[in-house]
Amino acid sequence: MEVLYFHQLAGDIRASMQGKRWLVLTAADLPHATAALAFSELEDVLVAVDHRNASVEDGLWMRAVHLLVVSRGEDCETIQARSGITKVVATNEDIEEQLW
Repeated sequence: MEVLYFHQLAGDIRASMQGKRWLVLTAADLPHATAALAFSELEDVLVAVDHRNASVEDGLWMRAVHLLVVSRGEDCETIQARSGITKVVATNEDIEEQLW
C-alpha cells in the first residue's frame, strides 16, 4: 500500500498522487491542503488526517476525509455522525496502523 504524506508533495500535486492509496495529513496541514484534497478525489486517493492534540472544527475539508484520528476522550461517534467521515478513531497508535 503506497502512502504519501502531505509534506512530501512538491511541484505537480496531482502527478505526485497518481498510484498512491493514501494521502496523510495533520491538522496543521489542512489550511494549506485545498488543492491536495481536490486532487485526491480525482485520483481516487483516500485521505487520512491525524487530528490529535487539536480541536476538531467542522469544515469543507471533512468531505474529502476517509479516516480521522483524534485524541483519546473525543466523542468519535458524534464527530462521525456530523461529518460523514467513514472512520473516526481515538487512539495513540501510529496513524498508519489505521489505514486500510
